[in-house]
Amino acid sequence: MKFVDEAVIDVVAGKGGDGCLSFRREKFIPFGGPDGGNGGIGGSIFLEADQSLNTLIDFRYKRLFRAKNGQYGMGAQRTGKSGDDLHIRVPVGTLVFEADTGERLADLTQHNQQVMVARGGHYGLGNMNFKSSTNRAPRKVTLGKIGESRKLRLELQVLADVGLLGMPNAGKSSLLRAVSAAQPKVADYPFTTLHPNLGLIRIEDHRSFVMADIPGLIEGAAEGAGLGIRFLKHLSRTRLLLHIIDIAPLDQTVDPAEEAIKIVQELEKYNEKLALRDRWLVLNKIDLLLPEEREEKRQHILEKLNWEGKVFEISAISGEGCVLLCQNVMQHLEMQRELALNAPPVIEETPAFIW
Repeated sequence: MKFVDEAVIDVVAGKGGDGCLSFRREKFIPFGGPDGGNGGIGGSIFLEADQSLNTLIDFRYKRLFRAKNGQYGMGAQRTGKSGDDLHIRVPVGTLVFEADTGERLADLTQHNQQVMVARGGHYGLGNMNFKSSTNRAPRKVTLGKIGESRKLRLELQVLADVGLLGMPNAGKSSLLRAVSAAQPKVADYPFTTLHPNLGLIRIEDHRSFVMADIPGLIEGAAEGAGLGIRFLKHLSRTRLLLHIIDIAPLDQTVDPAEEAIKIVQELEKYNEKLALRDRWLVLNKIDLLLPEEREEKRQHILEKLNWEGKVFEISAISGEGCVLLCQNVMQHLEMQRELALNAPPVIEETPAFIW
């Protein structure tokens, strides 16, 4: 299935039903009085997160969504039927924005989470509501209200614990293949990964995490160069970034340290908070170097980056170092979860339209 991570849709809630103008008519009761019922409420529109979906492709072909109108009121004090609500399913991880203003309306991060994006119109009143001691035959009714309408921008951000970061052909997809059952495309040319891939890494029973392979970045990605501008946002939900560096590039004129610096600069341009997120260096393709060459390249990269964080050496092809890397990632994530559980709760106001 083609991956689509942005879409613009129009939603129109149903109109409320008009009130009814009616008078009771029965044999031997010449003055039965008003009995016009109220109209029905217009259908509202909800977005509902569904973990079985992984793309916004459906919204490429259908962009207008209308809920049902409420029915008119009827005689004999009968209320019109309310319009059915419309539930639109979207992938878990979908952000909902007002297209015109850019205001964020909701962040759907859990299965079955719902948000009302357009409220149905209120019903109209029948003439039975206006009878009084001074007006026993009212001919007044009210019309149903128009339902809300909005233009929405949907943005899908991949939900993963760990994000793989690096230049094209650094070995991100190969690493994901080596440690999970995911089968991302691997080839000897750049930009083989055209959309994010997710893989579940299982350390043992009840100990696992999700890793996201993000398309490779190039210099200028934050300004729109290459594919990176479309996918940098997917890294924002991850709790740990693994910066994959090709320690043995085919082009001998390429300096891996310089390439790594460019990636960091793109992160800072896109989002300063993202650049400060926990990040580990992963030196890939060590199987192509002799032990003494590995150490020389390692020292060169660390010195040029002025790096003091964690560093791992792996070969995604042979599997060397991959198990150790995954075990350390699991331990790090478990420590983060424990700290989050022990942290004092943060009370935030939930918008009234989120159900």
